[in-house]
Amino acid sequence: MKIALVHDYLVQYGGAERVLECFTELFPYAPIYTLVYDKEAMHGIFKNKDIRTSYLQRLPFARKRHRFFPPLMPLAIEQFEFSKYDIVLSDSASYAKGIITNPETLHICYMHTPMRYAWDDCQKYTQDFGFPNLIKRFVPFAMNYIRLWDKSSADRVDKFIANSNFVAKRIKKYYRKNADVINPPVSINDFHISKKRSNYFLMVGRLIAYKRHDIAIKAFNKLGLPLKIIGRGPEMKRLKKLAGPNIEFLGRVPEKDLPKYYAECQAFIFPQEEDFGIVAMEAMASGRPLIAYHGGDIPEHMEEGKTGIFFYDQSPTGIIEAVKKFRDEDYDPEYIRSRSLKFDREIFKGKIKDYVESELEKHKSHINV
Repeated sequence: MKIALVHDYLVQYGGAERVLECFTELFPYAPIYTLVYDKEAMHGIFKNKDIRTSYLQRLPFARKRHRFFPPLMPLAIEQFEFSKYDIVLSDSASYAKGIITNPETLHICYMHTPMRYAWDDCQKYTQDFGFPNLIKRFVPFAMNYIRLWDKSSADRVDKFIANSNFVAKRIKKYYRKNADVINPPVSINDFHISKKRSNYFLMVGRLIAYKRHDIAIKAFNKLGLPLKIIGRGPEMKRLKKLAGPNIEFLGRVPEKDLPKYYAECQAFIFPQEEDFGIVAMEAMASGRPLIAYHGGDIPEHMEEGKTGIFFYDQSPTGIIEAVKKFRDEDYDPEYIRSRSLKFDREIFKGKIKDYVESELEKHKSHINV
């Protein structure tokens, strides 16, 4: 079986890159095609892999400012050649699904989400990532083209896998395609339950606007309770200005130190609407309850009163009310951890392997008819 992997861009390490890691463990000799690759930003991950980049790699600033180049990305992803492969496995939140393959090559796309800035508020996108004023004026016009390309490129995919039921519904709405659901991997065994408990609440994730760190900070400013925030991103400067002295920004924490922060927190604050929520599952793997907004995919996996508390008003007031209800003694850490075990990365890899082999067999039968 000749297989290639395709990824949007390798410029940061997050949930999508963890999925790609699992793909490379299943198919270690498969090359990785990607629009741009920032070796330094990846901290040595994928360093021994055969990574093949597009012409965007040669453009000034593309590796550090890839979000400035959306109009060029459709053409760049379409330039890759896959005729010698039996199967291409892409994982995509934007452009990777838009590759062109011949009829004999099966294309399976693991989709994290339909392209957010094409189908959601593109004006909000320009604000979230701090584009210069000239680019802000141009973005709405470029989005018309990108939206059309995004819809048409979805027709090139033979099979969609969605990372959650929430994303499967978005795929159906925007692309009119059905998707099978395989939740993303969580490194369950990296996390543990601790008998020690500190007095802080915790947030983990990139500091970008849709994660809604802002409403959590405003809530904890009023509550006066300690909140630790792990992660970096374009919102850092603005969020620090909002934060009172009880809120601590820890930046990027080494992977080996992260489990301790999870295990010893009072509860994990999750105020965003997320397509899945890997960090929430990491908190549950640490036996810690969630205080979460009732949106996105998290209601599929969280039990009110057993694994955490929901709030329905996505505002500082909603968070404040939920935190005031929270009592650590109401929760069983062992039970919370047990609810995360089904997301273990080895289970994920087994499901992907079975899916790929099954669909390739069907595809071969179909084209040989």
